[in-house]
Amino acid sequence: MADRLARAHAALDIQTGGGEVLASAPKLPPVTVATEAWPPNIARATALLHPLGAVVVADEDEPPLPFGDAAFDLVVSRHPVTTWWAEIARVLAPGGTYFSQQVGPASVFELVEYFLGPQPPEVRRARHPEDARAAATAAGLEVVDLRSETLRTEFRDIGAVVYFLRKVIWMVPGFTVEQYRPQLAALHRKIETEGPFLARTARFLIEARKPR
Repeated sequence: MADRLARAHAALDIQTGGGEVLASAPKLPPVTVATEAWPPNIARATALLHPLGAVVVADEDEPPLPFGDAAFDLVVSRHPVTTWWAEIARVLAPGGTYFSQQVGPASVFELVEYFLGPQPPEVRRARHPEDARAAATAAGLEVVDLRSETLRTEFRDIGAVVYFLRKVIWMVPGFTVEQYRPQLAALHRKIETEGPFLARTARFLIEARKPR
């Protein structure tokens, strides 16, 4: 991402969060814009990115993006909640690139299904990289790179499990220690006797280009 930003003239970071990833690039384009929906993150990203010359736009992460057609030659996004492919294609200039790391299917579902039970096939398949390829193609973009990776995730104590589920709140919706105390106690004993609870984290990297 940093290499692409260094070569871009105008770049957009969609769903920037607190702006930490964008701010890690050593060089930003002359025009750099980030969007974010959550008010605490908007404030955090503004404080972090404005000194670097980037503008943060409050946006509800729903179409349309608040930019004109062909406004950017590079659009990036790390872990977007939803990828609005038609809007990305619209704001990309001809020859422009969308570059994104996304959460893949059934990521950390070992933990999800420990608390919620087996999930239906359509839920397990959600966020499949081949579905992203099809959606990008349907929007008129050419997918030039698509890579998937499965990473080992270890929860070494029950505190790590609670921290994760309170931070990543969509994994077990409505999670509280009180509601899941019996399952947490059983998992604590399991970790104490058998070692870390293992899960698989799914990620994919997609790069799509708008034809000239």
